[in-house]
Amino acid sequence: MKSKTDRIILGIDPGTTIMGYGLIHVKGNKMEMITMGVLHLSKLNSHADKLKRIFERTLALIDQYKADEMALEAPFFGKNVQSMLKLGRAQGVAMAAGLYRDIPIFEYAPKKIKMSITGQGTASKEQVAAMLKSLLKINEMPKHLDASDGLAAAVCHYFQNGKISGGKSYSGWSSFLKDNPDRLG
Repeated sequence: MKSKTDRIILGIDPGTTIMGYGLIHVKGNKMEMITMGVLHLSKLNSHADKLKRIFERTLALIDQYKADEMALEAPFFGKNVQSMLKLGRAQGVAMAAGLYRDIPIFEYAPKKIKMSITGQGTASKEQVAAMLKSLLKINEMPKHLDASDGLAAAVCHYFQNGKISGGKSYSGWSSFLKDNPDRLG
């Protein structure tokens, strides 16, 4: 890892249809967007293939941009248990890619991310995207707001200054498993 004053943060909005991602470069107290985009998974038939693609793409993003840290949007509790399970798996596979490359991982609740970007925990995806466009001087936002949601996770982490208020950090498999013993086996 470079340092807290010069680092690259990968933000991920996990999903099994579309995964959003964004990367920012922090230099001193300034941040600039490197890139953002989406991984389309709807054409893949099996859930296992989708998870494999999420892992591969996340690993490729870490390697290509030399990410120092990863920030993910934590799945929120919905009414559909199957959807939650699939989303949790998608998030877990993205986390596994970061753990595989030994980069610290931070999770943030959707409300925490919205509050961090807009000052309002109930902000819409459009409001978050508009604030990111202004903050990072982005000319044109992508068609899919999943990309700006991934970017928002990275920016939220930057605003937390690496402090873990409202987020959880894991420095490797052992620390993750220590906090999540039920996920083993």
